[in-house]
Amino acid sequence: MAASFDEMRRILRDLPGPDLDAATGVVRRQAELTKPPGSLGRLEEIAEWLATWQGRSRPRVERPRIAVFAGSHGVAARGISAYPAEVTAQMVKNFVAGGAAINQLARSIDADLRIYELDLSHPTDDLSRGPAMDEARAANAMAYGMMAAEPGIDVLCLGEMGIGNTTAAATLAAALFGGSGADWAGPGSGVAGAALAHKVAVIDEALACHAAAIAARDPLALLAAVGGEELAAITGAVLAARMGRIPVLLDGYACTAAAAVLHAVDRRALDHCLVAHRSAEPGHTRLLTVLGKRPLLDLDMRLGEASGAALAVPLLKAAAACHDGMATFAEAGVSGKAS
Repeated sequence: MAASFDEMRRILRDLPGPDLDAATGVVRRQAELTKPPGSLGRLEEIAEWLATWQGRSRPRVERPRIAVFAGSHGVAARGISAYPAEVTAQMVKNFVAGGAAINQLARSIDADLRIYELDLSHPTDDLSRGPAMDEARAANAMAYGMMAAEPGIDVLCLGEMGIGNTTAAATLAAALFGGSGADWAGPGSGVAGAALAHKVAVIDEALACHAAAIAARDPLALLAAVGGEELAAITGAVLAARMGRIPVLLDGYACTAAAAVLHAVDRRALDHCLVAHRSAEPGHTRLLTVLGKRPLLDLDMRLGEASGAALAVPLLKAAAACHDGMATFAEAGVSGKAS
């Protein structure tokens, strides 16, 4: 049976909320650990977030999964990237062969890396001249992405590969939250000068082409109109992770734009997500402001392929290790804070 947006909307109406008992357990234990209150800063916040969405007061990060979705974009034929469209399939082969940055990062953190290849031989239609996908294709891509959120995963790191997807991401962000191509476009794979101006113009063409759909304010319909299959798959993965109580680390600009579709439907829909890093793509900072998300890292990266998400996993492991392994004042025989 083919997936549909109605099915996705039904799931969105029934999102599980935070586990407040687990969160309370973390807060109580944090107050007893051998440190001044709040002295571990965001590590304490991360531990509470992990517990809240894993549903256990002693969070763990022993089984991280990295999911990289690859999709092919028809808009790439407009010359909006520094690389030809065939690089997408070539990079998928590189992932499989173990030669990409994400392969090295996954090994360094002992993470399970999965590559999800969408229909690369059939690109989406040119989003600047009509809908990139119909509802069936977008919904099926969402359903495909849902498979990444398998039971037993402690955290799901999401990323993408697709020549042309920063153009799709910028167009999607503008369609969801307003603004022009100049507001949301960046260098992507490395365009500058006249090439970047052309990319901005193509995005503005797309926004004009889809003005009626933008006015209708249906985020899932906009995902189909100006997104891509790998972006839709990420949207589905984020949704399935929420249903499975799996915390999510979002990678950079394209990944965050895909997740933002759910935020546009329900402002609570990304509460189980942290943004791993601030991309060097300028539109990412703007998008983070819209979403109210503070990234964990800021390393001037814009590679994609879940590289920033992988780099943030050690922070989660550290937060869980400190919370679980530190002694309490009573256990260590250390005097607590004077009353």
